[in-house]
Order: sequence, then structure tokens, then C-alpha cells
Amino acid sequence: MNILGLDTAQPACSAALLMEGGALFARFEEMTKGHAEALAPMAEAVLEEAGIVPADLDLIAVTIGPGTFTGTRVALSFARGLGAALRLPVLGLTSLEVLAEPALAREGELIAASFDARRGEIYLQLFETDLTPASAPALAKLDGLTLPGDLSGRPLCLVGTGSALLAEALEDSHALRASGAPALPQAAAAARLAKAHVARAGLPALGAPPEPLYLREADAKLPKAGGALR
Repeated sequence: MNILGLDTAQPACSAALLMEGGALFARFEEMTKGHAEALAPMAEAVLEEAGIVPADLDLIAVTIGPGTFTGTRVALSFARGLGAALRLPVLGLTSLEVLAEPALAREGELIAASFDARRGEIYLQLFETDLTPASAPALAKLDGLTLPGDLSGRPLCLVGTGSALLAEALEDSHALRASGAPALPQAAAAARLAKAHVARAGLPALGAPPEPLYLREADAKLPKAGGALR
């Protein structure tokens, strides 16, 4: 199976191709703007490096947020358009689970994947060591932040741009450790997660493209006309 991974949800742009035999080809660049111009050339580059064409793809994996409003739409629109053109299934993954994928937690730890959401808030999701979600993606206020009762007190492995903020908010209630993993989601992780998803549940259905995940209402207003993304 050849899987194309895509991400533009945070201040970075990346594309990756995970091939049937395990070979990985990836491009990643941090950027605050220009995602729409950068993504297609990155995707073309990984396909060319691998020596395949779009028709050789079996699955597209894309982050659906949370993230910047415009950035999230770029990769999702591209993935949906490419999937429709090639009649390929498209798998949506939260940017937080993609962020958590390379974080190697120790036994008993929770992976705390977070992004700085500004305004005294973070986007946060917790995962067990096998990447099973321990909480839903959430927009959490840092002031007075506590974890759900059944997770309270467990040691945390921190990953993401919100890690320092989360550590400051929870330092008296949890043992904390930096994961050392990249602070931004990467398409290579999305492709690996997609491969694991297919092994568990099979390919997603055709004609059921993923929807964006917006956790902040002010950032979730779509254009009234045109219907570019719904």
C-alpha cells in the first residue's frame, strides 16, 4: 500500500509518501504562510523521488485540525480534491494524534500532545503509550487547568508547542518529561498512523471525505458563498 500523508494545520507544511515496502519519502518546512503554494510541489516531489505517479497511490491521510483556520483548509481541500480525482479513500487524523505519534512514552505515562492556542489556552489531547486516545481533543484554558479525575496525577510525556505552557500549569500535580519529539505535526507520522489504521479497520469508505475539526468558534466561520469547504 502506498500512502500519501499531508499536513498544513500548524505553522508548517509537509508531505510524505510511505510505500508498500516501508520506504519513506518526506518533505517538511516550517512556515506561517504560503501553505497553499508549497503543498502541491512537496507532494509532487515525494512521488517523483519514489518513482511513482498519483495513480499508484492507495490512500491519502490528512490532518483535519485543530490548527489555524486557513492552514487546516489547505491540506484538507487538497486531499479531498486529489481523492475525488483519483477515486482514493481519504483518512482524516487529528493534528494532535499526528503530533503524538513519534513521542515515545514510558510505561505508565500519558502522552500529552498540545499546541499553543494563544489567549491563555492550549489545544490538548492525551494518549496512552499505544496512542489510544485517553481524552478527546479540547481547547483548554491554562488558568486552573486540571486533568480528568481518572487521569489526575499520572506522569506526562509532553510534546508540542504548548508543552511549556502545560508544564507551567500542571507542574505541582504531575511528573513531567519532555518527549524530545518534533513540536509540530509531520506528514510522515500521519502516513504511519494511516497504515496502522488500515491494518486494524481496513480502508476508509470512498465518498466520505473527512471534515475539518475546529475547536474555537471564532476560527470556525466559513465563507457564506462558494462552498469551498464544508
